[in-house]
Amino acid sequence: MKPSSSSAAGIRPIGTTRSGATPTAASRSGEARIVPTPVKNEARLALDSRCTLGEGIVWDERVGALYFTDIHASRLWRFDPATGAARHWALPDRLGSLALCESGALLLGLAKGIHFVDASRLDASDRLDAQLLAAVDEAPSLRINDGRCDRNGNFVFGTLDESAPKRPIGRFHQFSTKHGLRPLDLGGVAIPNSIAFDADGKTLYYCDTLARCIQRCDYDAERARVGTPRVFAHVDSHVSADGSAIDRDGRLWNAQWGVGRVVGYSRAGRVEHEVAVPASQPSCPAFGGANLDTLYITTAREDLSYEQLEREPHAGAVFGARIDGVVGLPEEKFSGL
Repeated sequence: MKPSSSSAAGIRPIGTTRSGATPTAASRSGEARIVPTPVKNEARLALDSRCTLGEGIVWDERVGALYFTDIHASRLWRFDPATGAARHWALPDRLGSLALCESGALLLGLAKGIHFVDASRLDASDRLDAQLLAAVDEAPSLRINDGRCDRNGNFVFGTLDESAPKRPIGRFHQFSTKHGLRPLDLGGVAIPNSIAFDADGKTLYYCDTLARCIQRCDYDAERARVGTPRVFAHVDSHVSADGSAIDRDGRLWNAQWGVGRVVGYSRAGRVEHEVAVPASQPSCPAFGGANLDTLYITTAREDLSYEQLEREPHAGAVFGARIDGVVGLPEEKFSGL
């Protein structure tokens, strides 16, 4: 495949609707209970990548670029928002998620195993030959989906069931060069998503998209141990919680598939921000830019009808939003490579 370039649009600062206060039903004391109104933002087009299933976006400050995947196209993308330059590479299998390595390499969660590629050689080829580090030996219908490095430099990921109907037979795992693959005792999962870690690395957020809620639990990275899961936030029955990112103040930003928005939750699980995305299937957010002050969002075109695509001409693109006072955390690097 030849190198590809795509049109890009710079992210302009966008206004916000300041959080107000909405009185609701009276409390037991007889006084009106005040519920803060979420701050509203809108995302703008950053890269018209037209991914079938864009996912797994991460910001690499060392090269000033975003990496992300088009899962169904078995394609890795790199995008420099400052210049608009974009390129993609063919992969030997579907890439569910990826991570940056301390050495500058890229860790790739391909369908059936953990691989790596030397990022310094990306521009020398149109196709990437990834080297296998660990095979994930599970049921044939499972593949690697969402994943992210924890604060200790281990790669945490989940496996997704591709059969119909989907069954909760996937698992969550931790991978490191020191210990290899270790299971995380979180039970079975059909569609693992929303993997993220608090700044101190002691809390793991995750979800099974079919369960309509995001959970969190205590997390011991050194021993690959997890505590009892607790519900962090519920989502509506017509909403599918997808990928997430954590900001500097501990908010969790979750892409909500089917309703075209990213929601920023407080540490307590309260909705504080809503970012409208001009594509109904946002899939994964990541903070990027020199100051980590732009929230980039991948989206998808899969399963949209012709009429829906007419209404959403940029479905599958990458969008970005700047949100007053919100800054992300640097992406953790995989250690040992």
